[in-house]
Amino acid sequence: MNVPSAEGPAQAGFVEDRARLHPWSRYVALGDSFTEGVGDPEPRSPGGLRGWADRVAEELSNGHEGFAYANLAIRGRLLHQILDEQVGPALDLRPDLITLNAGGNDLIFHRSDPDKLAARMDAGVELLASTGAMVVIFAGPDWGATPVLGRVRGRVAIFNENMRTIAVRHDAVIADLWALRQLAHPQMWDPDRLHFSALGQHTIAMMVLDTLNVPHTLQPMTPKDLPGRRWREARADDIFWAREHLAPWVLQRLKQRIAQEELRAKRPAAGPVFGARMPPGTFIGNDAQD
Repeated sequence: MNVPSAEGPAQAGFVEDRARLHPWSRYVALGDSFTEGVGDPEPRSPGGLRGWADRVAEELSNGHEGFAYANLAIRGRLLHQILDEQVGPALDLRPDLITLNAGGNDLIFHRSDPDKLAARMDAGVELLASTGAMVVIFAGPDWGATPVLGRVRGRVAIFNENMRTIAVRHDAVIADLWALRQLAHPQMWDPDRLHFSALGQHTIAMMVLDTLNVPHTLQPMTPKDLPGRRWREARADDIFWAREHLAPWVLQRLKQRIAQEELRAKRPAAGPVFGARMPPGTFIGNDAQD
């Protein structure tokens, strides 16, 4: 659903009131660098990245006290790694909304068969959907005008058609990057031409929210700043950042390399979208365990 552009405080208030109507309270994002947010740097966010999933969670949290969000995505992961490593932890968090993006690295860097990839994806989506959660999967972007990557256009198109079939089979939702023609603009892409820029991530977040029929406060071509935090929240995040990100970063640079298996999800525990991160294993919600 397309939300009318805000025309003033009254319209903004209307959108915020409508945003309270969505049914979800626990959102978990699965995937690779696309979902992790590479290309959209934000020092105040966990891992120094924001991305479309964070932006979606920010909007979903409006007016929803106790809303929890976890992002298990790790850059470079292939489809089978995402399914093997992230689906189990995601189910342990008992989400009622799940986004799953996978297969891009397989298609681009490994020239994988899109039909075989889709068969694996089908099994993963079936498992996720069996929990009763709303599952969102993605049709990949059209790289047709991109040098080199344009060569995978045909495989991406076949994979996308399989994704539509999977969505119908399991009552999932398709977030259609191929149809998002705004992504053809160079400003939507990071200089590496592999990842989306902050503007691209913002545009994708709008599309995902519209696909979910959730009113939101995002405006075209105007990435929304991360809201400011109270002093106590800022200090708590500083401590978390120093412990979870700065110290590992220093050690990694001393070693001069990062082993693939050492990469970790930026939000492994579900917790508030804003403010201090939750301790490991903690989940905000009515069913939280002592």
